Amino acid sequence: MEITHIETVHSGWAKFLIATVRLADGRTFRREIEDHGAAACVLPYDAERRTAVLVRQLRLPVYYMTREPHTLEAIAGIVDEADPAETARREADEEAGIELGALEPVAQGWTMPGVSTERMHLYLATYRGRPREGRGGVDEDEDITAVELALDELAQLADSGGLADVKTLVLVQTLRLRRPELFLK
Repeated sequence: MEITHIETVHSGWAKFLIATVRLADGRTFRREIEDHGAAACVLPYDAERRTAVLVRQLRLPVYYMTREPHTLEAIAGIVDEADPAETARREADEEAGIELGALEPVAQGWTMPGVSTERMHLYLATYRGRPREGRGGVDEDEDITAVELALDELAQLADSGGLADVKTLVLVQTLRLRRPELFLK
């Protein structure tokens, strides 16, 4: 297989490309690619209080599909720093006003390998204190509110299909597997 041509059809927050691909037998086809690079995501939790911090934020594609404008999800952002863990720390401060303890790597993976270049770095991390009240985020288009939930409530959301965001679901389930005692009543 060989990519013979890339055309940029849009360049903004993300780039949208059309790739022309030639297979080994000579056939060619075109595919769309959404390109915005790496991202980092963290689920902050407090083991003593048995809580986690998530953010409720506007997600236009979700609204387009469901008319529900906000999702409840782990803290995430596009990697701007050399180390994705630093992005997780920055986003936790910007979006929720919390400082993270040690970050525990969970996984790295392509979020939508058939469509996107996004490679997500997933982390668990401890935090202390309380999240910021009111709106978080630094960009004018961000509509973000930090939400502190009890871990048993978060587990119930995961079990009932109440978490629409897959990266958050992966992190919640990973925390449940690694630290099951935190979810006991």
